[in-house]
Amino acid sequence: RCFWGRGVVSFMRSTSMFNNIFGKFSRDMGVDLGTANTLVYVRDRGIVVNEPSIVAINTRNDQILAVGEEARRMVGKTPPHIIASKPLVDGIISDFEVAERMLRYFIEKVHRESFSVFPRPQIVIGIPLGVTEVEIKAVEDAALGAGARHVFLIDQPMAAAIGSRLPIQDATGTMIVDIGGGTTQIAVISLGGVVTWRTLKVAGDVMNNHIVQFARDQFNLLLGERTAEELKIKIGNAFPAKDVIEAKMRGRDLITGLPKEVVVTSDQVREALARSIRQIVEAIKSTIEVTPPELVADIYERGIVLTGGSSLLRGMPELIRHEAHIPVQVADDPLTCVVRGTGMVLENFPAFRDVLTASTQYARGSR
Repeated sequence: RCFWGRGVVSFMRSTSMFNNIFGKFSRDMGVDLGTANTLVYVRDRGIVVNEPSIVAINTRNDQILAVGEEARRMVGKTPPHIIASKPLVDGIISDFEVAERMLRYFIEKVHRESFSVFPRPQIVIGIPLGVTEVEIKAVEDAALGAGARHVFLIDQPMAAAIGSRLPIQDATGTMIVDIGGGTTQIAVISLGGVVTWRTLKVAGDVMNNHIVQFARDQFNLLLGERTAEELKIKIGNAFPAKDVIEAKMRGRDLITGLPKEVVVTSDQVREALARSIRQIVEAIKSTIEVTPPELVADIYERGIVLTGGSSLLRGMPELIRHEAHIPVQVADDPLTCVVRGTGMVLENFPAFRDVLTASTQYARGSR
């Protein structure tokens, strides 16, 4: 037993030494592991990866054929033995092995120019609010398995607030609404912590599905998810506009089985999106209702900040402003707020140590 114990201690010391040596030649990374897109920030270099969270796998030999944008172009066009997999659903890892391999791919991509043989970076990863310990451990284990030396976790709304350069550590209320691909996260932040929050699984992906359902119900037209997303980006809106925009919607006729093209207007797409957008607005109002009055006063003065890709939907700020009677603004480059926040934590770790999630205490001790 004594010999076995000494062996374990010796192995742990050698592993730690191995990580420290290779860590000196590695590039520390901040990662926004999103349902729709994964973004990577590298210390002293900025954002170097912004690609879809999709992996194309050949099931015959279990080999990865493509990751990111290249894999996205394969969605809906692959033969049966090739699967375009999304390892994250609603911001949570749903396929651990694929998520690990995707992270490893991005880590290796970042280190190609540095010729690092065994990259062992420290990684700060944004995670959704309200995740379970099992889900947190899945993220940590996937990153460690992909080659990370240490893993630090931060709530995505907190990272988005930091990336938007909001005064999160002041004694004032800051409200951030992060509308991503899989989840919408609403948080009121003060003194470096989240005071009240709400998360709902209604965001960009659900909006796409509602457009698909609308095309099926109104025109007997079967749309692909990618086509629905493109239509949402092109003419989608949340609030009535003066100018009505038209676009062509192409898919398969459910009656004849043949290709079909329909012209739709921005008003029709708004009708399709109304249910999901209404849920987001109601969640924002519900969060404000349970926020302490002093912080509500601050929010009324400072306004609500929108981040995330789906916050770019036309008319979203105007609708929230109309319903909540509070000023609303979209953050600069809302798609990258979370990953910029993880990067700022990397660049100034001592200043932001206290905003990391409690589950990373073991990692802090290992620094």
